[in-house]
Amino acid sequence: MSAYSHYIIDWVFDEDRSTIRTGYGPENMTRLRRFAIGLIKSKVEKGISKKMRQLNKNTRAVLDYLKITKNTRRPCAA
Repeated sequence: MSAYSHYIIDWVFDEDRSTIRTGYGPENMTRLRRFAIGLIKSKVEKGISKKMRQLNKNTRAVLDYLKITKNTRRPCAA
């Protein structure tokens, strides 16, 4: 893992203050966090933290961003 990825995980998810400490919990959460960052990076987003803040505010925005619902909103052609 690069130092940049660690910075993103620590800054965006505040991983160092996580209270998940038993069993496979810490490892699983780290994998989920890396997966989320990978999804955003794959969509060519420059501001990962900005996009994470936007998605944190609205669950529907997450589903639309991932395009995993049948009625996902399509961007208007302007």
